[in-house]
Amino acid sequence: MDLHEDSDKKIVSATFELPGLKKEDVSIDVANNRLTISGESKISDKHKEAGYVVKERRYGKFSRTLNLPPGVKVSRPTF
Repeated sequence: MDLHEDSDKKIVSATFELPGLKKEDVSIDVANNRLTISGESKISDKHKEAGYVVKERRYGKFSRTLNLPPGVKVSRPTF
């Protein structure tokens, strides 16, 4: 996660890199002056290699919550 503040424009931006995830797998919520990014990774790969069947899986949930200062206006995320 990267946070950037432009004090002249009074803008704070949060950037998240979520490789391998589709936007449908990510949830962005704002409630009670908190920004929460959460999601779930469900990646599975299967291929044959030199007579062996190789299966690789990566599953997991994540969540990150940031406290926002009072009075912050939130704009829609961009993907």
